[in-house]
Amino acid sequence: MKKIFKIIGIVLVVVIALLIAAPFIFEAQLTDMMKKSINKNVNADVEFSDLDLTLFRSFPQATLVLKDVSVINKAPFKGDTLAFGEELLLEMSIKELFKGSDQPKKIDVLRLDNAFINIQVDSLGNNNYDIRIEDLAAKGDTVSTPFRLDLKHYEINNSRLKYVDKGQKLSLYLEDLNHQGTGDFSLEQSQLETSTTSLVTLDYDKVNYLNKNRVGLEAVIQMDLEEMKYTFLENEATVNQLPLTFEGFVDVNENNNEIDISFKTPSSDFKNFLAVIPEIYAKNIENVQTTGDFIVNGRMHGIIDETYIPKMDIKITSNNASFKYPDLPKSVQDINLDLAILNETGLLNDTYLTFDNVTFRIDQDVFAANGNIRNLTENMLVNMALKGTVNLANIEKAYPLELEQDLNGILTIDAKTSFDMESIEKEQYQNVNSNGNARITDFRYTSPEIPNEIRISTANFNLNQGNVRVPQLNMTTGQTDIAASGNIQNLMGFLFTDQKLKGDFQVNSNTFSVNDFMIAETTEKVKKTPDGVSIETKKEVLTGEDAIKIPSFLDAKMDFSANKVLYDNLVLNNAKGTLYIKDETATLQNVTSNIFDGTIALNGNVSTKEAVPTFKMNLDLNSLDIAKSFNGLELLQGLTPIAAALEGKLQTRINLTGNLNGDLTPQLTSLAGEALAQLLTAKVNPEKLALLNRLDEQLKFIDFKDINLDNLKSRLTFNDGFVEIEPFDFNVKGINVKVAGSHGFDMNMNYNLTLDVPAKFLGSELGTALAKLSAQDLESMTVDLPIGLTGTFQNPNINLNMQQAVNNLTQKIVAQQKAELTKKGIDALGNIITGGRTQPKTPDSTATPEAVKKDSIKNTQEQQVKDAARDILGGILGGKKKPKDTTKVN
Repeated sequence: MKKIFKIIGIVLVVVIALLIAAPFIFEAQLTDMMKKSINKNVNADVEFSDLDLTLFRSFPQATLVLKDVSVINKAPFKGDTLAFGEELLLEMSIKELFKGSDQPKKIDVLRLDNAFINIQVDSLGNNNYDIRIEDLAAKGDTVSTPFRLDLKHYEINNSRLKYVDKGQKLSLYLEDLNHQGTGDFSLEQSQLETSTTSLVTLDYDKVNYLNKNRVGLEAVIQMDLEEMKYTFLENEATVNQLPLTFEGFVDVNENNNEIDISFKTPSSDFKNFLAVIPEIYAKNIENVQTTGDFIVNGRMHGIIDETYIPKMDIKITSNNASFKYPDLPKSVQDINLDLAILNETGLLNDTYLTFDNVTFRIDQDVFAANGNIRNLTENMLVNMALKGTVNLANIEKAYPLELEQDLNGILTIDAKTSFDMESIEKEQYQNVNSNGNARITDFRYTSPEIPNEIRISTANFNLNQGNVRVPQLNMTTGQTDIAASGNIQNLMGFLFTDQKLKGDFQVNSNTFSVNDFMIAETTEKVKKTPDGVSIETKKEVLTGEDAIKIPSFLDAKMDFSANKVLYDNLVLNNAKGTLYIKDETATLQNVTSNIFDGTIALNGNVSTKEAVPTFKMNLDLNSLDIAKSFNGLELLQGLTPIAAALEGKLQTRINLTGNLNGDLTPQLTSLAGEALAQLLTAKVNPEKLALLNRLDEQLKFIDFKDINLDNLKSRLTFNDGFVEIEPFDFNVKGINVKVAGSHGFDMNMNYNLTLDVPAKFLGSELGTALAKLSAQDLESMTVDLPIGLTGTFQNPNINLNMQQAVNNLTQKIVAQQKAELTKKGIDALGNIITGGRTQPKTPDSTATPEAVKKDSIKNTQEQQVKDAARDILGGILGGKKKPKDTTKVN
């Protein structure tokens, strides 16, 4: 017995050792085998980050796990991801591991977790999922496929599937996909039990039919793998909460598929209708009180190939139904539905939809619709009629909508329309047959994006072919009132295609406040540290997600007139002009207004098309009050800071471009352009600007209050936050002042002033230079006094360059003395030429010795001048020559 137990023990130890060692023995073999297999059978790049083989996980089965499996397409979908899965698990018998690499291996269980499957079909019909390499046997390769999917069970968990067919304009997206099946694929005939749940989104030809609708399917399928026929035995599907039972079969043929499936609702309770609505909008339908019925009954049968689709006969009906939610005050009554989806030929283009006698009533308000839609896949034909009255506020009182905005107002409509989509797309509205009218009254709209409630007291709409006439629209919000009328040229094109809304309107307003459409600053607390410390910050909430945006869907013209326009702290009176909106750009044309006791005219545009809004504007400001315009316009403060000390009238023409902030105010540092300004009348108050006040203190001979700036003109250019002034002159009681230089919008300046100052005003500053001037010269001679200005306008640095003034005066004196000396020489030369003689003066016996000495010096100087002139003249006229020097130099 002991030997038996020893043998058993040894065997167990060997078996356990083999079970532990086997994964290490076979992993390398399996990895190599799988890569070779993939390379031989798949036209794609398949990778996995890790391969794990274990014999304990599902003993006596072996478990193979691949991590991060990816399948990347080659041409014509090169680089696209066909599939990715975090984990792919395969279970097989241990004996399958001992088969050679060229022998097929049977897989019993397959499980795929957290996968994304991305199926694409391009406009030419090429797909990215057919990655099989052509039949190897046809090429003489006898190597068989190393895996055979004789599955007993498979699972796909927590995965996503995306299917896009560009040729058919079809997009199907499955989220939260969980699917599993249990059967035996090794048998020719067997039953497969399946369970599927997913959120389904379906778009076809730019129309959304399902949007994250919860779909479930519990099905038992009879599989005939030899004939490739699948028959549904016991089946129940749910769309949202609507149950459907169905039966029939799918037959997979060599060149096509054949289908014959019928379905219906298992009951006729009207709750079935509420169940069709997405669950988020149809909560707690278990407690809803309903009357009447709701029946879905349909059949799809026929061939599916490149030409044909199944024939369809699907009917949805309801008669005299009603429902009431227990927590809501109102009910919806007299509900009638008669919808049908039909196809009698199997051709896709012959599918059509009819809706007759679609009605409902809330209180006394009855709404009805009927019509049909044909030719769904090509040039869709629409024919419908709408008639009734709806109090929009009652909708939320009867149905549990969760809307950001409360519905309100009364909508009345009586209209018919008939059109084809091709005419709409090509804007051939003569082919549209629409008539009728609609009216909305007492409509109110509130939103976090606007500060005040918008009220529309009346809005009328008249339909005529493809156009809509708006004879009356009255709106108020905050301080703003608007009365508008006009035309919408392509309402159908805007509603049913991606066309921009085109129209032209006449807009009048007594008061239009721009601030009524902008959010003011709000204070919010922002957490700064994990321990709860917070600080208060100011955040400007702007219209739109991040900033004010000009609507991209508008292509409109508006002629406007407003008695008063309020913008921030500005008041514009009698504003009128034309506004064009197109391509996210607002163009202003011939806009005029009264402001600051003068007028303003502007032409230009504002664009929010790019990430940073831009503008280009030409402004004509005429007879504006300088003080009022300076205090009201930040732009003027940046261009001409000196205007802070001026009183009077201003006229200027400004051409500028630049970037805008999110609230469409200019970024001053981005401005570029030029301006030509003229002061019509102006007085200076130096005390209002530190620069002038300081200059007034240092220049004792000037009183800046006496400056005459009437009709002063100046040209300036600006770019990158700097303003450059073209040199100009002005006069202060006989003193000419020349100005040149530049400043920044940050008020830092670099200016040079040159004052043409009478020398007598400078006194002792010029020192001995003044002593050289006679009284007459001192009275008339002026000095160029340079002054450098740096710092800011409110904290200036002033540099009076007196040394330069002295140098300037000295040069003038020297030039004057040279001129006088030359004049005296010319006079003396004239006397010599004419032969004139000057009688010597009789000495004045009463003269003092000093006077006699001065006269002697003066006579001596005059004689020297005469002698010099005589010598020069002698040289010119060829006078007596000096004898030659005959001395030779050895």
